[in-house]
Amino acid sequence: MALRQGDADLLRRALLLIGLGALVLLLWQIQDVLLLVFASVLVAIILRLIAAPIGRFLHLSEGWALTLAALLLAGFLGVTFYLFGSEVVGQGKELARILPEAWNAFKTRFGLEAFGQEVAEQANNPQSALLFNVAGWVFSAGAIVVNLVLVIVGGLYIAAAPELYRKGLLLLFPEKRRPLAEDTLDTAGNALRLWLIGQLGAMVLVGTLTAIGLLIIGIPAPLALGLLAGLAEFVPLVGPIAAAVPALLLAMGGGIETMLWTAALYLLVQQVESNVITPLIQHRTVDIPPALTLFAVIAAGVAFGAVGIVLAAPLAVLAFVAVKKLYVRETLGETTKVPGEKPSGRGKPRIGARRVRA
Repeated sequence: MALRQGDADLLRRALLLIGLGALVLLLWQIQDVLLLVFASVLVAIILRLIAAPIGRFLHLSEGWALTLAALLLAGFLGVTFYLFGSEVVGQGKELARILPEAWNAFKTRFGLEAFGQEVAEQANNPQSALLFNVAGWVFSAGAIVVNLVLVIVGGLYIAAAPELYRKGLLLLFPEKRRPLAEDTLDTAGNALRLWLIGQLGAMVLVGTLTAIGLLIIGIPAPLALGLLAGLAEFVPLVGPIAAAVPALLLAMGGGIETMLWTAALYLLVQQVESNVITPLIQHRTVDIPPALTLFAVIAAGVAFGAVGIVLAAPLAVLAFVAVKKLYVRETLGETTKVPGEKPSGRGKPRIGARRVRA
């Protein structure tokens, strides 16, 4: 018996809702893979950032410029490791040697010896869950290395043929929506590129200032701690706090005065970063409200774990662009500036937007 038109429409809508629900469930199940893909996109953007000026200066094709950029980046990392690698490794070993002593001094100062004894007893218990945690950390470290290799290789592939993946992504949208999707994709990509430029600059400056300050104070392993501070700057607000903990533990061995000087150094560097470095960089890149960045880090950590925390800031940039462009401008019709948008389109409602009269 044939279905009536109304029943057929109802069945079609029900199947559509079921399909959308299944798609959302599938995406949630593969969220880790999607985060790795996003990280690969960031790597591809960095490679193309290096390749662009090379191609313009040497008048090379895009492929040769990208190849030369990858070789130069590999050569730079090799030379850096050759010149500073042994020192960093030595200071890292010194850091690993001194940190337990600093932790013992911390326990003694604040009366936490009993806590340390309980941890030692659990470690000596062969049936303790702590041993399983250690095994889990080993497997986690292996997974981090594998994921890092996947991200780098994926980034190379994406950087080599970005249009291939861009066009494939646009095919997922209805034809009448593709111009808006293409414009949004280009704007988001440009915003991520600008954000990465600013973030890399801030990381270099913070790491350099921290290493110099620790060297002046006399804290052991200043280069290793400076590198840690620079890398931790990629995770805004939370990363700098985590990077300060090892330095404060090491400073505790030199007395309360050394610890106060170290805390003052990290506070001063963060004040310079927040009030001088970041405003100067964001003036030409992407400005994300600090509160939005903070809650983005928390939300990404709750939803995606440690990987989400690391990628929280670029994910916030992506979401910020999408909300301002697709909702505030295209849906509500409001005039607003979208980060990463080219000057010709700033502040104007774009494709399909309805204007709101004052």
